[in-house]
Parts: sequence; structure tokens; C-alpha cells
Amino acid sequence: PKHEGLPPALPADDGQRQTLPPFNVASFLKSNEIMMADSEDDDDDDDNDDDDNDDDDDYDEDENCPSGCHCSPKVLQCSDQGQISVPEKIAEDTMIIDLQNNDITEIKENDFIGLHKLYGLFLNNNKISKIHPKAFRHMDHLRLLYLSYNALTEVPANLPPNVIELRFHENKIGKIRKDAFKGLKKLHVLELGANPLDNSGIEHGAFNGLTTLYVGMAEAKLTAVPKDLPSSITELSLDYNKISKVEEEDFKRYKNLQRLGLCFNQIKFVENGSLSSIPNIREINLEHNRLKKVPPGLDHLSYLQVIFLHGNKISKVGVNDFCPINPSMKKNKYAIISLFANPVKYWEVNPATFRCVTGRRSIQLGNFKK
Repeated sequence: PKHEGLPPALPADDGQRQTLPPFNVASFLKSNEIMMADSEDDDDDDDNDDDDNDDDDDYDEDENCPSGCHCSPKVLQCSDQGQISVPEKIAEDTMIIDLQNNDITEIKENDFIGLHKLYGLFLNNNKISKIHPKAFRHMDHLRLLYLSYNALTEVPANLPPNVIELRFHENKIGKIRKDAFKGLKKLHVLELGANPLDNSGIEHGAFNGLTTLYVGMAEAKLTAVPKDLPSSITELSLDYNKISKVEEEDFKRYKNLQRLGLCFNQIKFVENGSLSSIPNIREINLEHNRLKKVPPGLDHLSYLQVIFLHGNKISKVGVNDFCPINPSMKKNKYAIISLFANPVKYWEVNPATFRCVTGRRSIQLGNFKK
């Protein structure tokens, strides 16, 4: 499944942190209306929710809204206001809090106390380095927690138990403890990219019990494919690391993996059997590495449709590198085979090499520049 709103894989060219665009509440509410309704109905406490809704039209923004914020029923928007702390006296029926692009440095124990209906908490692009271990207690309805572009050095303790999306892109996280994600059985999206995280910083068992679909660890300091990621993953982003080889055991447990990002690493060698063990893979990104030949096993991948290999050192392409000898074994034809910016001479490639491609335009050979 495609996860909407995933951060781009490419880092900013100038290395400068960009101010995030204002959070589009209207768009979010529309796309999440059903989920939020389900969330609110969970464990209904018969607290006259219907009566509360009747008061929405009479909502007095000036009287009830924290200074510098914009309030609408169940939504608190305080982005781009120079806030140095979480506003006080937030309405207890609030479901969405947008505090992006501020100067908040710390989340205190009682900053969100009493906000039992909170569904989405957006704290991107602040200066948060400290979160109290009890800050997220009693947040059983919280599904989305965005903490990207802050100064956290570790994953916060006691995360909300029913969170679906966790985003920690571009913090200072260098270690993931064994119990960091304990009990997060509904977590689908885990974004950890652009952190100073290497393989030794991931404790054994850190991902145990997760049924996560997307894991992002691009722009980190990984030198090998991390071990023991959730076996449920359908999408894995390891782009912009320092991985030098792909080993046979690296992906064997990820039978549901559909998209694999390994571009802009230092991969010279892909072990035989390492890719052919991913039966449902649809897209592999291996561009801008140091490969001298087409990785083995692609011809065994019945559903593979997109393979990016441009920007490597591939000088020869075999007639059976991409397509199986038996045509019936290929369930999906290739939509893209990208081989440009390699030293391979296109006139030396046998046309039969691309016999399982949808059309000529799907093949990208191009020119090679030394």
C-alpha cells in the first residue's frame, strides 16, 4: 500500500533546513474523517458528545483560543507563531494540534494532560530535545505523532499505544533501545531517516512485535542492511547510507516487501539469492552505487516492474539478467529498466534482453560520461 505524505528521499542540496508548509487542516480532516470518527467512537464514555457538537457553531474563538493560535472545533493551529512552549488551556475535545515551525525546546509532563481525544499531534520543525516520559500518557486515541526536524537524541519513552504513524526524520537519534517501540502493535509508518544512526546503535530486538508497513532509515550512517526489521514491511527506504554490499540473508524474512530503496550507497556486491528471496517485490532502487554488473536474481522476480540501476559501473548486460527463460514465469512486465550513466554500450546489449518489458520507452540506456 502507498503511504501518503511520506517525506522525500532526496535531501536538500544546500543542507539547509526548510520551513515546512502550513498544515492543511481542511485537507487532513477530509482524508481522515472516517478514521477520526472511528477513533472518537472507541470506548465511548457516553459523555454527551452530541451535545458538544451542537456548540460548535457558537464557538467563541477569542475567548477560548490560546494567544497566537487559530482555533476551530476540535482543531488547534499554532504553527509559525514563535511559540517557545506548548500553549496552556487547550480545549479537552481537541483532536488535532498543529505546532509546526515554532521554537519549542521541551515537552513537559502536563503539556497535553486531559487531551484524551487527541488524534493527531504535529510538532515538526521545532527545537525539541527533551520529552517527559509521562508526556503522552492516557493518549489512547492518538494515531499520528510527527516529531521530525527537532533535536531529539533518542526515541521518546512511553509512546502512545495506538499510534499508526511515528515520524522522527532529521533529529539527532543515534541509538534505538530494545524497548523503544514496545507495545505499538498498530504502528504502520516509522520514519527514522536523516538521523546519525549506525548499525551498532540499533539494539537487538528493537523492532520485535511490530507489524509496521513502512520503515524509513535513509540519510543515516548505516554500513549494512539492518537486521530484524519488522517482517511485515512492504516498503523499506535505506537510501543515502554507506552500505557496501547486500548479503543473502538481508531480505529473506521480508516476504511482503514491495519497494526497496538502496540508492546512493556504496554497494559493490549483491550476493546471489539476496534479491530473489523477495517474492513480491515491485520496485528496486539501486541507482548511484558501485555495481559492476546487473545484480543476480532479477529474472526470478515475477512481479518486479521497476528497477533503477543508473549511475553505476555496469559494463556488460547478459541476455537473461532481467527476464526469465520461461516467459510464463513473469507475472508483471517491466515498466522501467534504467541503465543510463553506466559504461555499458547499448549496441552490445542483445535486444532479447528486454523481452519482458512493456515497450521500448521503458528501457533507459542513455549515455555514459566518465
